[in-house]
Amino acid sequence: MATLELIGFGSTGWGALLLLAALMTLCVTASALAIGAVLGAIISAAKLSGKTSLVALGNVYTTVFRGVPELLIIYLIYFGGSSAVTSIGKALGYEGFLGLPSFLAGALAVGIISGAYQAEVFRGAYLAISKGELEAASAIGMHRGLRFRRIIIPQVLRFAIPGLGNVWQLSLKDSALISVTGLAELMRTSQVAAGSTRQYFLFFIVGGALYLILTSLSDRIFNGAERRANRSMPTAAMGKA
Repeated sequence: MATLELIGFGSTGWGALLLLAALMTLCVTASALAIGAVLGAIISAAKLSGKTSLVALGNVYTTVFRGVPELLIIYLIYFGGSSAVTSIGKALGYEGFLGLPSFLAGALAVGIISGAYQAEVFRGAYLAISKGELEAASAIGMHRGLRFRRIIIPQVLRFAIPGLGNVWQLSLKDSALISVTGLAELMRTSQVAAGSTRQYFLFFIVGGALYLILTSLSDRIFNGAERRANRSMPTAAMGKA
């Protein structure tokens, strides 16, 4: 009973705080995925452009941010960003330390990492589009913008869903590393609860269970999106022409 009360939702329990931390984890992961989608689209376009300089730039980005440890990138963004903000503040006459917000630093760091993986997902999805479909769109008079909107984007998203699901799961787990910035996400809250109550095994097990619930629900959502996309896409793009 004491254990149940400890992790319950009353005024003396940690259950509500852990659920709020799980919500924070989802928010920071979703933000990171959105940042990564923008960066990934830009980098994949660079790698598909055929221009030597852009291809080299894209390769450097994906190689560096997939090869450097995630924790190091988070440290660089958080502490390096805070130093940069402080320097700008001093240049404007403000004295004192200006720290980069933990949420912003974490979302940006995980988003940059996510962007390196999403770039390869988008590139592979584009290469999976049937060349005959693109040629048919050109043959019926679709201009480049219309072809991009009605053929390329829907098909890329369709082929990218499985890969994006994997990137989401990776980012969800990487979000635990943001705890080093002090953000009250699931890992950080589990640590604080364990340290405050000295029930380390209990709260780390509860935290792990919540991560497992989040990843399992996410997996079902992405699987459902993939099935729906595969049912609706074969004729939808050309039918809108």
